[in-house]
Amino acid sequence: MRRNGERMKKVTIFAIITSLFVSTFSIANEVNVFNARHYKADSELYSNFTNLTGIKVNLINGKSGALEKRIISEGADTSADLYITADAGRCGAMDAKGTLQGGLTSPAIKAAVPKTFRTSKWVGIAKRARIIYYSPERVTGAELSGMTYEGLADPKWKGRLVIRKSSNIYNKSLVASLIKNNGKAATAAWAEGVVANMARAPTGNDRAQIMAVAAGEADIAVANTYYLALMLSGKKGAEQQEAAKKVKAFFPNQNDRGTHMNVSCAALVKGAPNKTNAVKLVEFLLTPQSQEHFTNNTFEFPMIDGVSPSPLVVNNLGLDFKQDMKTKLDSYGKNQAAAVEVMTAAGWK
Repeated sequence: MRRNGERMKKVTIFAIITSLFVSTFSIANEVNVFNARHYKADSELYSNFTNLTGIKVNLINGKSGALEKRIISEGADTSADLYITADAGRCGAMDAKGTLQGGLTSPAIKAAVPKTFRTSKWVGIAKRARIIYYSPERVTGAELSGMTYEGLADPKWKGRLVIRKSSNIYNKSLVASLIKNNGKAATAAWAEGVVANMARAPTGNDRAQIMAVAAGEADIAVANTYYLALMLSGKKGAEQQEAAKKVKAFFPNQNDRGTHMNVSCAALVKGAPNKTNAVKLVEFLLTPQSQEHFTNNTFEFPMIDGVSPSPLVVNNLGLDFKQDMKTKLDSYGKNQAAAVEVMTAAGWK
């Protein structure tokens, strides 16, 4: 009986050790990504990462608001390692809520991403610019000469401008950048001018703004760069493809700080159970192969040097423009509440 008891004790200890080993092995070979990027092509990237490293990517897709609520509600018990979303303002807002941690600071990440586009808690993985689209039939070169975001409030654009709602994160970040550069009071006056110039109440997504210009409902629109290439690709149908052909792109603020830039960002969640693997995944997303995947499927600008944007972007938007490298993207989150305040006060719906 004693021998049997000792044997059972040894078996139990072995089972516990085996269980811990299996659990540790499982944790060490997976990474949990809360993903708010709505691009089907991204899943192929994660499969490539798994094939290369053996690390399984558990992908939890959802809208940014729902994923953020889940991360906040789970707190210290969160299952999330990375939160990946489309806008530095969202990553900044999550940082302000205390849900992120430092650690995205490996030599590979630092070498790949300029300081403007990263912090120790979140890192840009692909870039986009928020620019002006115009009708070449109704807008002259003289009107656009030296055009800036500040110039959107110029009375000459009265009844000629379309832009998304103030609740849109892209607009929150744009206005936050203006507050950073020009101050809150000046930006509040600017927002009033923008509202006065709107051709209609804000409605629809970025593609809807471009289509409004193509249809003659407005002369200029504000939208992100990748939307035009997406429309031109035909992936959104023949109607949008034809509408995209009727507008031209203009990059504002070329004579001063440069065009407003934003990113898709990967944020390291506080309490991440697989932090090391999370860093490895971000490093993978910044390799030339992954960056080419982004540029050719989502039509964003590459984050790293040495990778060219999609031919659709190059041919219709160009590469020769000055990016705003002065305004650090962490200011988008810091100034987000003020941005909402000035837009609301101006009557920006």
